[in-house]
Amino acid sequence: MTSILQRLNLASSLRALKHRNFRLFFWGQLISLIGVWMQSTALQWLVYRITASQTSLGLVTFINFLPVLLLSLYMGVIVDRLPRRRLLILTQSWFTVLALVLSGLTWLGLIQYWQILVLSFLLGIGNALDMPARQAFVVEMVDDDRNDLMNAISLNSILFNIARIIGPAIGGAIVAALGEAPAFAINGLSYLAVILALLLMRVSPPKMAAVDGGRQEGVQGGFQYIFGERHIFALILLVAGFSMIGFGALTLVPVFAKDILQIGVAGYGQLLSSQGVGALIGGVLLVLFGDHFHKGKLLFFSRIILGPSIIGLSLSRAPWLSMALMALLGYSFITQLVITNTLIQTIVPDDLRGRVLSTYTWALGGFYPLGSLMIGALGDQIGAPGAALFSGVGCLLLFGVALKVFPGLHQFN
Repeated sequence: MTSILQRLNLASSLRALKHRNFRLFFWGQLISLIGVWMQSTALQWLVYRITASQTSLGLVTFINFLPVLLLSLYMGVIVDRLPRRRLLILTQSWFTVLALVLSGLTWLGLIQYWQILVLSFLLGIGNALDMPARQAFVVEMVDDDRNDLMNAISLNSILFNIARIIGPAIGGAIVAALGEAPAFAINGLSYLAVILALLLMRVSPPKMAAVDGGRQEGVQGGFQYIFGERHIFALILLVAGFSMIGFGALTLVPVFAKDILQIGVAGYGQLLSSQGVGALIGGVLLVLFGDHFHKGKLLFFSRIILGPSIIGLSLSRAPWLSMALMALLGYSFITQLVITNTLIQTIVPDDLRGRVLSTYTWALGGFYPLGSLMIGALGDQIGAPGAALFSGVGCLLLFGVALKVFPGLHQFN
């Protein structure tokens, strides 16, 4: 019992918050991410309401992340060469404008599907820069203290998933009562909290390591390093695989809520919130016990439960069971991503951080929309349950292949 209490030392578990810059970012992000999840919930519902097409849902996700697939590798070079705080202020301002435009078009009754695709693509351009810049900026916010790095990443995941619980529930309620436009407007205003936090930070010029004379510059240098580091290559490759085959099944959630479980937009928000609860539990466990867990074994466990959870969701016709399975999915997703991110950031040298993390975000944000498009199109052909079953079985097969090809990947301590 004493040992458990020692591990639950609250000050130690929240130690990343001792850094002023991270503390500012943490609270600014909390406000902003609630708005982001409100908009995501409202947008998916709007798309399915006006198109009644699962392929259309998948296409919006694909278009949103297409710039990540095309541009994020090059954005990594920008992240390694320009001040990351300024880049984040730029991206957050861009997101504000797009959200308010979406709200205005919806409020005036002018919104059309093609406009949603255009705005989603423009949002994706911002994300292609924002994602690697945000990941690389974490080290700067904890003053280059590698001992606090996993704690900061885990606290970020908790923040993300608190917002994932609150945002969809509020978003679903607002859409049910007032329509989609107010949810988009609130999201646009919420970005101001992050911009203010970034402006209030005191940031020193990042300390960049000297470039290895044998290392190429630009995108080629990032690839040279990744292909030369087997563990980094495996981590990024599997993020791409699970993002496409497993995470892509999330595009079917509005279909399950509306047509399979018949629980409406409020129930849809509850499904997404349930996923957030599971992810929050995973994040809290990593914050409290992250320094004591065997990272490789935890990564193994989080991957092995992914396929069965999606298969269970495909077969479930009970809302409570579907919500429980969504919670398991949330736990699996966030645990994989936090540990993968931490391992990459621990291994990679400073002068390649932006480029390697841009490859990580390319694998995560680029292959997820490909999977969404594929699973959405498959859902239109064989139904959402069949498409989800395909996704779950695919995750099990990918897990088996990973064990065979990369047997040492789960040995990290």
